[in-house]
Amino acid sequence: MELPLFPLNAVLFPDGYLPLKIFEQRYMDMAKGCLRDGSAFGVCAIREGREVGAPAVPARVGCFARIIEWDMPQLGVLEVIARGEQRFRLHDYRDNGAGLLIGSVERIDEEPKTEISEEFAFLSEVASEIASHTSDKYPPTAEQLEDAVWLSYRLSELLPLPLPLKQQLLELTEPNARLLMLREMISSSAEE
Repeated sequence: MELPLFPLNAVLFPDGYLPLKIFEQRYMDMAKGCLRDGSAFGVCAIREGREVGAPAVPARVGCFARIIEWDMPQLGVLEVIARGEQRFRLHDYRDNGAGLLIGSVERIDEEPKTEISEEFAFLSEVASEIASHTSDKYPPTAEQLEDAVWLSYRLSELLPLPLPLKQQLLELTEPNARLLMLREMISSSAEE
């Protein structure tokens, strides 16, 4: 399937929220089309290049994003909140002639809900604590905090990790592997 791409210096995870200020014409047109059609666009981390100007080289795994809120506080600037949906694998991409990348993508199967094992239980508390100290419009539910898939994505999103590490976490296909990496990073930073 083909999908318009928005390469960013950020990683969007399933069920994550991404605030964006859109001002470049190519992304304004993309956002208008998505709002009109109720369609998604793809968010990919930038492997090479910059967010503004010439199209950047996107990472090969990204996340479908759907606009759930929007506002235009001033002419020429569109503020949106996009919500992450399913992950995808990018096979190929092309420039549409206006600087917007169109990707040929394949959905990555969704991970089934998985109850957190006892060894990762403290990570629910970490996520809950982080959420309580942010201005999170979408606080986690108890059910989400007990789901290893949701929890691993939220911690990957919320922790101040370098972009390549966030991308690596997005590409992992097993929630417990993601939680293990996160637990080790939290433990090692607590020891410092």
